[in-house]
Amino acid sequence: MAHRILIVGGGAGGLELATRLGRTLGKQGKANVTLVDKNLTHIWKPLLHEVAAGSLNTSENELNYVAQAKWNHFNFEIGSFSGIDREAKQLQLAPIHDDKGVEIVPPRALDYDTLVLSIGSRTNDFGTLGAAEHCIFLDNLQQAVNFHQMLLKHYLAAHSNHTEDANATAGKISVAIVGAGATGVELSAELHNAARELAAYGLKGIQPENMDITLIEAGPKVLPALADRIGKPVHETLEKLGVTVLTSAPVQEVTAEGMKIVDGRFIPASLKVWAAGIRGHGFMKGIAGLETNRIDQLIVRQTLQTTLDDNIFAFGDCAACPLTEGSERNVPPRAQAAHQQASLLAKSLIQRLEQNKPLLKYKYRDHGSLVSLSLFSAVGNLMGNLMGDVKLEGWLARMFYISLYRMHQVALYGAFRTLLLVLGDRIGRSTEPRLKLH
Repeated sequence: MAHRILIVGGGAGGLELATRLGRTLGKQGKANVTLVDKNLTHIWKPLLHEVAAGSLNTSENELNYVAQAKWNHFNFEIGSFSGIDREAKQLQLAPIHDDKGVEIVPPRALDYDTLVLSIGSRTNDFGTLGAAEHCIFLDNLQQAVNFHQMLLKHYLAAHSNHTEDANATAGKISVAIVGAGATGVELSAELHNAARELAAYGLKGIQPENMDITLIEAGPKVLPALADRIGKPVHETLEKLGVTVLTSAPVQEVTAEGMKIVDGRFIPASLKVWAAGIRGHGFMKGIAGLETNRIDQLIVRQTLQTTLDDNIFAFGDCAACPLTEGSERNVPPRAQAAHQQASLLAKSLIQRLEQNKPLLKYKYRDHGSLVSLSLFSAVGNLMGNLMGDVKLEGWLARMFYISLYRMHQVALYGAFRTLLLVLGDRIGRSTEPRLKLH
């Protein structure tokens, strides 16, 4: 019987791993590779802020798991995992229900020899009063789509009530975004661009200058994980765009009307987004007796094996992997880390099955960071052995930022099909609106 490799989670890392193993071990019949996800389609998570603003058409950027499995010699199973039986080496899947709550697929169990968990993370609201009730999170495609629908409804309502009376007061919309990391910064810029586009398409009820965007950061600066020479120009650009940036402003409470800051200020907001911090999914805490940390991530060794079971691996945001052996610091939860870990784990599992070699150890390599400010600019740095740390701004940084998504597509589709996708995108721009209007 072929070795059974079960990968749970079809995010960037899990899907890349399934694709790589399918093209090698699966195609050669040396392993039975299966990917499990609760959705039928994949979209690159760093694009969710563009989905929320409407600048990205999801139907053209989604990848279908069933088709990807057929093209790359692995299997796909839809479902949400509910537990692990380590003794029987089985993954337990919860039942699937339709929109009316009727069970259409009963609970199932999938056998494995090697289990890989790559289920990502969720936003950490740090227990802030009212955050879960009143804020929108951007953890998945549906949440981003929901935000976009709410934004459109505000505009359509204002447009319907608009008059041509010169003395009439234009409608307003206020958006508060908690967290000035990459997601919060990029969403702020995309929303500013969306306001201009919506007005250009004739939705006159709210003028661009009447969309109030406030970016709220608990720490002392924008992009706290990056150097000041990157965060400072980003801060300045956002303010030039009209975004109000508040730093050293921890949120005490979220209400239906807005945000209460610990210093007593109140930020009114009709749309509220929480984009600060990450943590593992709650059901991961102590699952199957495996070791987890205080934010519900599985603790793994540098081989990406869980500490208490050599046959269970975890990587990406759901795993706490030490930066170096014995280090108390963990690999940062970034897309490039998940990509690196997927590449290493694919090589490790192939070598172990084909040549019985020991597993490779993962060492994080920071290749830099790029932050997009919609069509207005991009800022970041690239790091490498030959060029050191190079700062990029403007058009060049924007091109490098776009290339990150294209590299992800190359890993999934191959170079030729990615080239066709690029050409299709270029052609489609002349026949479609620049902003999703439905």
